[in-house]
Amino acid sequence: MTQRVPLCNSADLVNSGKAVPLDVVYGGQTCRAFAIRYLGQVQAYLNRCSHVAMELDYRADHFFDSTGHWLMCATHGAVYQPQTGACRGGPCRGGLIKIETSEQDGVVYWHTAHNLKPPEF
Repeated sequence: MTQRVPLCNSADLVNSGKAVPLDVVYGGQTCRAFAIRYLGQVQAYLNRCSHVAMELDYRADHFFDSTGHWLMCATHGAVYQPQTGACRGGPCRGGLIKIETSEQDGVVYWHTAHNLKPPEF
């Protein structure tokens, strides 16, 4: 059963701006993930490049390239489409792993899945 997990206030995510980080358990392992806003829509992905399983951000919670239109891996330069996580250039082996989100009453939520859960405290 899918659950909605509160992530942040809607105002915390600005178009092509700084991401909001989160920890998730994906496939049994605790991983970093991030949420961004692009063209008014919230998207979230595991913070893991498809080329080599390394975190993407070049500076804490910064994922967009200088144009503000692409998510870029700081290590190898792989470029991903913000709306889908699909690889659009550079060394990629597929796209980013997407995390479903929703937004309601000024709050952004991420959604669990069969292989995606919140960390246990």
